[in-house]
Amino acid sequence: MPNVTRGDRMAGLVSYLVGEGRHNEHTDPHMVAGDQALMQWYDDAELNGDSARAIARHLDRPRSALGIEVSGGHVWHVSLSLRATEDARTDEQWAAIANDFVAGMGFDDNEGTKAPCRWVAIRHGLSRNGNDHIHIAVNLVREDGTKASTHNDFQRAQSVTRALEVKYELEQLESVKTERSTRGYSPAEQARVEATATRIAQRKYEQHTGANGAAWHELNAADRHARVTAEIRLNAPRNDLARTVRGCAGASESEAEFVRRLRRSGLLVRPRYADGRTDVITGFSVAARPTDGGRPVWYGGGNLGRDLTLPRLREGWPDTPAGATDAAAEWNAAKRGRRVVAPGRETQEPDPEQWQRYTDEVRALRERLRAVPLDDRDTWASVARQTAGAFAAWSNAIEATPGDLAAAADELSKSAQTYRRPVRPEKAGRAAMAGATMLLASVARGGRGTVAQVAMLRQLMNLSAAVYDAARAAGQARHADAIAVAVRERVANVRQQLEAGSKSPATSKPAVAASTVTRENVSAAVADVLERMQRAEQTRQDASGSPVATPIDPAARPRTTSKPGADRGPER
Repeated sequence: MPNVTRGDRMAGLVSYLVGEGRHNEHTDPHMVAGDQALMQWYDDAELNGDSARAIARHLDRPRSALGIEVSGGHVWHVSLSLRATEDARTDEQWAAIANDFVAGMGFDDNEGTKAPCRWVAIRHGLSRNGNDHIHIAVNLVREDGTKASTHNDFQRAQSVTRALEVKYELEQLESVKTERSTRGYSPAEQARVEATATRIAQRKYEQHTGANGAAWHELNAADRHARVTAEIRLNAPRNDLARTVRGCAGASESEAEFVRRLRRSGLLVRPRYADGRTDVITGFSVAARPTDGGRPVWYGGGNLGRDLTLPRLREGWPDTPAGATDAAAEWNAAKRGRRVVAPGRETQEPDPEQWQRYTDEVRALRERLRAVPLDDRDTWASVARQTAGAFAAWSNAIEATPGDLAAAADELSKSAQTYRRPVRPEKAGRAAMAGATMLLASVARGGRGTVAQVAMLRQLMNLSAAVYDAARAAGQARHADAIAVAVRERVANVRQQLEAGSKSPATSKPAVAASTVTRENVSAAVADVLERMQRAEQTRQDASGSPVATPIDPAARPRTTSKPGADRGPER
């Protein structure tokens, strides 16, 4: 994964990279790659402050000698990281990756058509999360005084790293291949989430171990990090809100019922109106009720999940004038904090016979899905959203704190969050899943399990297994494995508890079969980058490095003009 930043202090950046790090995590900082002159001067010896300053002076020389200013900063920095679960690479492998990355970004001599940028790649051990990585620092002022292009550099860096994954057989980023992405946290929000999760993890640990166990600060960093990560995954505010909204949407047969279920779950709700209208709703926001007297923190549906925007949710409900009028009335009542306009089936106790009927319909849905191709992305995204909604509604009903059902809902929801709206919204089985989700949402918290709930859970596990098959066939190996864990282990725990409460005979787990992962053809952008890397590598092999850096002569500074989309020359 590439992480790109810009600045104007080359000496500060290089000194940080060879220093101890913010948490003393830097070990044995050394150079693995760089421009030709740097590679002749330095070997793989550990760097110190003096060498850092010398490297920075060399890199900065074109800008300082020629007096070139670059808007946004002339120091271009990227960190390239592998997953903690991937094997660490050798210095030679990282050197090849760094050279290919610089060539792919066009910071080298661009196949002899431009003067090269000066750059360095430094490696200093694993990150706090256990990721093997390197840092690359580039001076955007080329050796002839022209400026390297940074147009669309974030997207270009993504294309180059996708090409590196293919060339070096690294784990490929699944969300790009499948056009799938979950919402991330902003830095400020992430800091709040991590602080809260750390307090919860420490309290749980101390309550569990008592006075006889090791103190929290005595645990190794990896153990503390794992516990905090688990709390972030289950207890982050956005995750809880998304799970509640997803469960309410899945259990509702209309938009008006959806609004009423949101309010019944305890959330604050407010609509977003079209300009100058109060009867046309274009979106919505929700917030948890503050418990400490603070102000509520609002999240729009799209910020909770790509499948939770109001336009996407409306695809599963009838589109009629009467339905739109009823929904607008409920949205307005929620906005003003008034009573619901027309209570519906969310207030009714379900008929016991409905359990068998909807269980049979879910089973029939699974049978129909056997005929759906595993590469039908739109259909499987719809199935994943409905199944995730059922688990979310059940979790909201019976889990006082997020547990196994919540984990299953969160993992399955990732398959539903696609970049673009489905071309053919699949509504087959929508009525059956809405009915099943409605029943699960009505389960009393703390109640004993029933045979009907066990049967329903079994069918939901079968649907989850089908989503697993589709993810595996699409090449989403990591996501498929996470679904398998959610189905086999987390949901199996719930089934055992239900069977113990209902005293029903145990049944075998639905098989989550593995299938062969097929590698899709790379995109045109990635193919272009791979060709550029191959040509640059051949050029490096044919050339002999010089220990003398290219002299920077201000008098020979070229007189050039700027052109949109091309490397810009120095301004006069």
